[in-house]
Amino acid sequence: MNVSSEKILFRPAVNEDIPVVTSILRMAADRMLAEGKKQWTESYPGESDVRADIGNNVGYVVELDGKVVAYGAVVLDGEPAYSSIEGKWLSDQKYVVVHRLAVLGSSECRGLASYFMHEVEKLAVALGIKSFRVDTNFDNQRMLKCLEKNGFTYCGEVFYERGSRKAFEKLI
Repeated sequence: MNVSSEKILFRPAVNEDIPVVTSILRMAADRMLAEGKKQWTESYPGESDVRADIGNNVGYVVELDGKVVAYGAVVLDGEPAYSSIEGKWLSDQKYVVVHRLAVLGSSECRGLASYFMHEVEKLAVALGIKSFRVDTNFDNQRMLKCLEKNGFTYCGEVFYERGSRKAFEKLI
């Protein structure tokens, strides 16, 4: 990670983070749409998703020198879409999932997504969870590269109302 000289912190998101987190997600979604990608839409993810994440205690942020620069939902109680996979998961054990991971545009390419993923792994291990699952769109090259870099294995496809997603797992 290219932020060694800066103070970095992974923490639960709080209500005061909602405006900046919503802005980070909106910028990421707008960029995806401009690139012709269909994973996120003009309304998803939005403020209501962030509020729900925080209300459910699954929203997490990364702060760099006191400024929120990344966000993701860290889900510990499973993902219904993962119960049916066209392919095969690496394990059948309890797992952690990350959804809606985004990094502030001006902070991209600094290893913050990888930092977020490593912190999620540490959180999961501390809770006795030894499996980490993620899904992403087939054309989300940034996330696909991040997953490869961080040792995730492609397991198959999972299906949502908005379409299928590539599914990955890492045993931790």
